[in-house]
Amino acid sequence: MVSVTTNLPEGDRIERKGLVSWVKQVASGRGWKARGRLRDACGMALEALGDGDTTVLRRALEVADILVGMELDTDTLITTILHNVLGEKADREELGRRFGRDVATMLEDLARIGELTPSADEVDPEEEEEHMENLRRMLLSIADDVRVILIILADRLYEMRNLKHQPEVVRKQEASETSDIYAPLANRLGIWQIKWELEDLAFRYLESPTYMEIAGLLDGKRTDREEYIAQVIELLQREFKAAGIKAEITGRPKHIFSIWKKMQRKKVDISQIFDLRAVRVLVKSVTDCYGVLGVVHGLWKHIPGEFDDYIATPKPNMYRSIHTAVIGPEEKPLEIQIRTYEMHEHAELGVAAHWSYKESRRQDEEFERRIVLMRNWLEMRDEEGGEGTAEELRSEFEAARVYVLTPEGKVIELAKGATPLDFAYRIHTDIGHRCRGARINGCIAPLAQPLESGQMVEIITAKEGGPSRDWLSPHLGYLATTRARNKVRQWFKQQDYGEHLNIGRQALERELVRLGAVKPDLEEAAKRFNFKEPDDLLAAIGRGEVSPVQVAGMGRRLEVAEPPPLTPSPVSRRKPQKRGASKADVVVEGVDELMTNMARCCKPVPYDPIIGFITRGKGVTIHRADCSWVSNLDAVGRERLVGVHWGGRSEEADYPVDIRVVAGDRKGLLRDISAIMTNEEVNLIGVNTRSDRRTDQAVMRFTVEISSMEQLSRVLHKISQLNDVQEVKRQV
Repeated sequence: MVSVTTNLPEGDRIERKGLVSWVKQVASGRGWKARGRLRDACGMALEALGDGDTTVLRRALEVADILVGMELDTDTLITTILHNVLGEKADREELGRRFGRDVATMLEDLARIGELTPSADEVDPEEEEEHMENLRRMLLSIADDVRVILIILADRLYEMRNLKHQPEVVRKQEASETSDIYAPLANRLGIWQIKWELEDLAFRYLESPTYMEIAGLLDGKRTDREEYIAQVIELLQREFKAAGIKAEITGRPKHIFSIWKKMQRKKVDISQIFDLRAVRVLVKSVTDCYGVLGVVHGLWKHIPGEFDDYIATPKPNMYRSIHTAVIGPEEKPLEIQIRTYEMHEHAELGVAAHWSYKESRRQDEEFERRIVLMRNWLEMRDEEGGEGTAEELRSEFEAARVYVLTPEGKVIELAKGATPLDFAYRIHTDIGHRCRGARINGCIAPLAQPLESGQMVEIITAKEGGPSRDWLSPHLGYLATTRARNKVRQWFKQQDYGEHLNIGRQALERELVRLGAVKPDLEEAAKRFNFKEPDDLLAAIGRGEVSPVQVAGMGRRLEVAEPPPLTPSPVSRRKPQKRGASKADVVVEGVDELMTNMARCCKPVPYDPIIGFITRGKGVTIHRADCSWVSNLDAVGRERLVGVHWGGRSEEADYPVDIRVVAGDRKGLLRDISAIMTNEEVNLIGVNTRSDRRTDQAVMRFTVEISSMEQLSRVLHKISQLNDVQEVKRQV
């Protein structure tokens, strides 16, 4: 186990003299002002205890000692002492005036977290992981200051170190909570030393025989392994300096819980775990990474099968590093990880961060952003800038969600600003419909009151009844979540279904008469608009969600009137050509059965914006709306333009399209492009290529016949993937 150092005074009872000595040791280098504030806090705590038992003060100082080891600022130490000693008796306003706003705020957050129930008795086993994840998120959402979480973790570590004095049932419960909630929190924040010790202590009480077996198999105590790592680091530093490589080296012995997890994951025994001792080397460049690898393999024999180059071949989450295992000094296995500073930042804070891809099963960008902010603060904190930095980042730490508890202790996640009514609908739709009131932390509260993380919410329901229309008013603030509002709207839709059905049926009949159209097949129409039944479609018309014109237009007209002539110019009526547009492809507005053909200048395809030009004796020529030929028409020519639009597609119609390819000139390029067109069943009807020997560049123009924009998109994409292709696009 980890050896524990302490600055605490000896003896059972703590006197003022001992406190002064403790402050002098922990505040070394903090400045006279910090020492004075710490003495003031310790004096207040001692005064509050009077002649009573000072055990609680000793606990506070031990927790503070853990935070001293993490180099936390003075505000954090003061908060720890006052929270442990004063507890609920703390006058936070007075303490804020005396010690500052940050101390008062952290004490308030700690008080709220202290009221939480850490586990639920009635959580479904299948929902256990989600419940624990929500508990972790709730703790982080309550604490707008990351230092609050650090105090909680240090406090939990103190409890775990002293757990052997507790009854068996308490040991099991606290060890389970530590494994499920607190160790993962430390992991996400990158507080490795606390994370490792919490995991080992929890493992010791949850799986005692296995823990003792692995501990017995390890050669030497943890302190011995730490000394071994220190010697390896010193040796490597000398070797890298001699090789002209600037490197930052860190190391650690693998802890027992981590060893057990790896044994379980790989299904091997401890003799096949080669990273019981591990060293990490950080350098500036990829070249230096391989330089370090050469030095390491020159010093020690490489263990076969234990080398992974994730720089050359990154993991799917873009994790990059070199991992190698060697037989190090004293013939002991040693793992070396080598990466650049940039790779390390990505591994610790990016998508490759351990907690992000190993722990969390839910992807949440906003939550991950808060974690990164907190970890950044931990890395750049210092005594002079700590308070200022916390103040600057406090608003950025603010959570976008709230986590509240049911009376049974289950954690419910809601959007920030959610109300008790949103909570009711989140529990169950029927509870939301029958909601008539709410209690927050045991007190009656308005249904429109925004909830805060950590609150316990109880819903008061009626036996019968439904929602109020006032709940949908955005000005009254009853509902903040889209999910709840949709539930209320759906309820009212069902209540008024019969009325909307009649309104919709009458509206459709009026539209059919007005258009002179035959009633469409309502079964088919309902499927077209994604409704299960025709009555659902009619009710949607009655609610104004679907236009009756859209449905009426699906039926054919009763009569087909002879269209009036568009212009005095004669327009030939011919059968459509085999290739190109047909009557079903392009519709000339106001005219039926006109011959159409596609313009060769711009070659429109479905569903380009188009316009028609009436020609003499050749029907209507279809151009792209942005065609330069159309743009250059004079006033007389523009009088012959006519509105057109794409209609129902003919399955056999193909459209000529020009494709321009710019690529490095190489053998086989034309063959590769032709192969793609053959595989896509595209008809190639024209090729024009030009090569520039000075630049070794080829410009190629292909005319092909395609049946849809989707097919054209596939062809362009596949050509762009060929070697040496620099540009590929449709030529218009």
